[in-house]
This record gives sequence, structure tokens and C-alpha cells, in this order.
Amino acid sequence: MESAMNEASLTNSRIEAAYRATTPKSAALFAEAKEVLPGGLVHDSRQMHPYPFYCERASGPLKWDVDGNEYVDYYGGHGALLLGHCHPDVMEAVRRQLERGTHFAACTELEVRWSQLIRELMPSVEKVRFTASGTEASHMAIRLARAHSGRRKIVRFIGHFHGWHDHVAFGVRSHLDGSPTPGVLEAVADAVVLVPPNALDQLEAVLAEDDDVAAVMIETIGVHTGSVPTPADVLERLRALTAKAGVLLIFDEVVTGFRVSPGGAQGLYGVTPDLTLLGKIVAGGFPGGAVAGRTDILEWLDSDAAARSGREKIAHQGTFNANPVSAAAGIAALEIVRDTDACARAAATAGAIRAGLNQVLEDEGIPWAVYGDTSVFHIFTNPDGLALRPTQFDASALPPSAFAHDSRADMLAKLKLAMVVNGVDLQGWRGGIVSATHGEAEVERTIEAWRISLRALKDEGDL
Repeated sequence: MESAMNEASLTNSRIEAAYRATTPKSAALFAEAKEVLPGGLVHDSRQMHPYPFYCERASGPLKWDVDGNEYVDYYGGHGALLLGHCHPDVMEAVRRQLERGTHFAACTELEVRWSQLIRELMPSVEKVRFTASGTEASHMAIRLARAHSGRRKIVRFIGHFHGWHDHVAFGVRSHLDGSPTPGVLEAVADAVVLVPPNALDQLEAVLAEDDDVAAVMIETIGVHTGSVPTPADVLERLRALTAKAGVLLIFDEVVTGFRVSPGGAQGLYGVTPDLTLLGKIVAGGFPGGAVAGRTDILEWLDSDAAARSGREKIAHQGTFNANPVSAAAGIAALEIVRDTDACARAAATAGAIRAGLNQVLEDEGIPWAVYGDTSVFHIFTNPDGLALRPTQFDASALPPSAFAHDSRADMLAKLKLAMVVNGVDLQGWRGGIVSATHGEAEVERTIEAWRISLRALKDEGDL
């Protein structure tokens, strides 16, 4: 306690002081990391004030840091762990494969079984090409769309995240005007058209006026997995608009694939894209991704098809494409998704979390709300001060502009920190992703941590 109070006098925040007092090993590791890693990090979203905590192990819905602190985990491997950490069936499949080999530089039966499972589960899938990540799948899908259509431009929705390669590295959290971020060529940015989220009238005008559009890309349930919701009827109209214009429709199901339903968002809503981006759950929590979709498009990667058509194929290498360890994990995970109610259980638990957190907000008189669909939840901090009742909040009734980023950076950082201090790791301050292993005990812990954290923010004058 004395240490925490001393830190409080330095930081002027008891929340930060409590965090520093309980995570000294993480502080030391971050100091070392800054000597060898840019910013001390390997992933931008792990930035955290005053420093991130370092994990040592995990199991089910829980993880533990190097200082021995236990957390209910709502990062979920950035969405990859629908089945929680270290699912026994997935881990056993991986152990068996590790004994056989990790890389053969040859084809394996695993990649055949893996792709068959994907095709079985996802309505639009005829052929599959594996990649090492969702970002690589995004990059490949754009190349396929341009080759197949003979057109140059890609239309994206502002705020929708499709990885970090050059064609999608702007218009997400910055450079919303379409200008390139550092290191991206202007010519690349010029070949991308940005439209506001859900602005289908504007999209329709773009498609009517520009005959050089190859494809439209969309995160299926909206910005950042639904933080700015995209209703199902938007997807239905989008499918009709792109089909009418002869433009390919690319669904980014890197997060939603095998999570919102066994068949992803396309299975849940009955809307069929031309190409689908996959990652995260597809590889059972191991590195991996895929582009899946129509045969005639994926055949641009097929040497025989190229020879028959008299055209040049798209070259595609990748040292870790369909890596056998990732394939083994992916097969085990997708079989569980297919054969159990894992998606439904995660969704039910997330619904209980949303209801409980909203009740706390109402009890505490805080005009925020927690919302979301299926197994995700988002925190609406109401930056414009709208009149709302948390337990009756309807995110779909608000325009996308209502979800503009909250400028109260210090408060948001403290919110994240307070939840960590109370044993809950959210995705930043924004919300979380729920696994099928989260249960009543984790729900209760999360609700109580939420109540304590909000009161701590009040005590520090932030609410």
C-alpha cells in the first residue's frame, strides 16, 4: 500500500499507482523491450499506459501475467480463440503434429481436410487458398479481384479494418480523406475509393460513375467487429448493388468467420459474397489465413486453368501457407465449431455480460452503454452527451457519426487500467470478445470489476 501511495503522489492517479504496484516485472520487461523493439511493442494495439503487462500462461477464459496476476481475458487472441485458451482437443492435435514435423515443404493431407471443412461450413466457398495471416488474405483477395475483373480500383468503407498492407493502411483510424499513410505510395492510395460506413447511396453513385471498380470490401458486421454496426439489410443491399454493377463483393470474415455462426456472417445473414477473407479462428488460434470463394476467381492461382485460358497466373508463394501445425489446429477447431454449440454459448455469455454491464451503468447514473451482437461487446462512452438509458440502448438507431472516437484519452486509458487492476483485460477500453469457455463466474467477476472501476473513475474526477 505504501508503494501504491508513493506512486499516486507521482502520477496523481490511484488507479495507475495500483497498476504499477502489482506489475513490477512487467515494468522491467517493458524497459528491456524498448531497447530492442520499436516502441517496445510487436503490435500497435498492445500499447498501454504506463506500460503493457506481460503474460506467462493462459487456460480457458483466463490468463496470468509474469507477476502472477489473474485476468478474465476478453482479448481472446485478437478474436482467434472462440474455444478459449489451450482447448484440450486443439492442443492434442497440435502435440501429435509436432511429433511428426512442423514443416515439410511438401503437400499434406491436412491441407486437403482443412479446406474441405471450410467449404463445408461457409456457404460461398468453392475453392480455398491458404495464407499465413488475415492481412495476407486481404492482399491476395485484392489482387485476385483486379486480375479477374480487369479493373483497377477497390472501394472500402471508412473505419473498416482489413489488415496492414498498403491498400488498406489508411482510412481506418487516420487519413480518413484517403491520403496515404507513411510509406504508402500515392498511386496505391489513388486506386482506393473510400465511402462512409453504411453509405450505400454514395456507394451506388460511385459504382454508377466509375467503371474501373474491381471490388467492394466490407467488415461484415461493421467497423471493428461491429463497434459501428452494419445491419444485415445493408449487406443484402450491398450484394444487390455490386451484382448489378458487375463488381466483386469481398467479405472480411477474419474475425466473424466461424464466430458469429459456424458459417460466419454470410451463414448467419444469408448473404453470399464472391470472396471471403479468413483468419484467426480458421487456424485454431495458430498463425494462418485464407482466401475462399468462387472457383472462377480462385483459378487465377491455378497453373492448369491459366494454361487452358491462355493467361498468366497469379504467382503465390508463402513459406507458412497451410503450415501443418496450423492446419492440425484449424481442423480440430473447425470440427468443434461444426459439431457443438460453441458459437451459441459464446453469444449467450456475451449477452449476459452486455446486460450486466448496462445495469451497472444505470445503477451508477452513467449515460454510457454496452452493445454488440453475438459474442462481442462494445462500450459506448457517449462523447456527444446524448440522452440515453443504458438498458434500453439501441446502437442500430444511431448514425455512424455518433460513434466518433472519444477524445478523453486520459479517461479511456484509466478505464482500461482500472479494469486490469480489477482482474479483467478488455480490448483496450473498447469492449471485448467472448469465448465459449467464459461462464457465470467470469460474468460475475466482470460485472463487479466494471462497478469498482467506474467508481474509481468517479473518485478521480473523470466521470
